[in-house]
Amino acid sequence: MDVTAYLERINYRGSLSPSADTLRELQVAHLLNVPFENLSIHANEPIVLNDEALFDKIVGRRRGGFCYECNGLFAALLRALGFQVSMLSAEVANESGGFSQPFDHMTLMVKLEESWLVDVGFGDSFLEPLKIDISSEQFQGDQAFRIIADDAYRVVQRRRDREWKPEYRFTLQPYNYSDFEEMCRYHQTSPESHFTKKRICSLATSDGRITVSDMLFIVTSNGLREERTLSNSQEYDEILHKQFGIKM
Repeated sequence: MDVTAYLERINYRGSLSPSADTLRELQVAHLLNVPFENLSIHANEPIVLNDEALFDKIVGRRRGGFCYECNGLFAALLRALGFQVSMLSAEVANESGGFSQPFDHMTLMVKLEESWLVDVGFGDSFLEPLKIDISSEQFQGDQAFRIIADDAYRVVQRRRDREWKPEYRFTLQPYNYSDFEEMCRYHQTSPESHFTKKRICSLATSDGRITVSDMLFIVTSNGLREERTLSNSQEYDEILHKQFGIKM
């Protein structure tokens, strides 16, 4: 792990001590600099779940990735900096009120004096780590999150329109890359996976988010949303390069 190159990739120049403040600053830096994207799936680039392959893609080629990639490599960085990190299986909430199957999402737990939920691979969600062992509201700007216990699970909830909506649920059982490989293949190949249905590239900004969803370019700034349809593949490639630093 070339820690210096990774920190340059996420434009991080803060403390490297394994503390809650460092963890928070690292997660924010990662989300502001590494896009959540599934472009490899649509370019027929196989996704390989090991630190070396992911480092080459995200740091060497300045790409992004989806949950298994971004969180997997971020876990490796945190370990190299002295953090105690576990990869956790998570199940994503769906519109019918249920959850997807195990290993549908990878999230991370970091143990310091308290346990923290860390996630740089879920798109538009919590920008800073969340404390796992408290059920009260945790505020991030004008956003509110909480983690509640539900039998063997912990459920991440976000308050929207005065109602608490689940984002995903997880257990505290640690896993390895190999445990996520089957679902990673599913999301690369199955016509039922939302990742095979359309291209997505999304990045947090200091005041919102920028996203390309197929040919739709969306900019959210201070709560205001603007969108326009891109006219052709050349314009799409230009947006990827200019806005996300990606050359396919």
